[in-house]
Amino acid sequence: MPKVKVYSTSTCSYCAMTKEFLKKNNIQFENIDVGIDRKASQEMVDLSDQMGVPVLNIDGQIIVGFDKDAISKALGI
Repeated sequence: MPKVKVYSTSTCSYCAMTKEFLKKNNIQFENIDVGIDRKASQEMVDLSDQMGVPVLNIDGQIIVGFDKDAISKALGI
C-alpha cells in the first residue's frame, strides 16, 4: 500500500473531490490541513513549488491538483 499524504484546506472543493476519490478506491491517506498548519504549508511549498491545493505526495511522487489520471497511475489503480 503506497504512503499517501494530501495537503488540503477545509474550503477547497478540489481537495474534497481528491479525498473522496481516494476513499472510493479504498486508499488510506493522511490529510494535512495547510490552512491551519503553517509548518505543513511550508513543507507543501518546498515539495511542490506551489501555493495551491490539493497537493498529493504518493510515495515521494508529487501531484498538484485533482488529476485523476496521474493519481491513478501513481497508485497503480
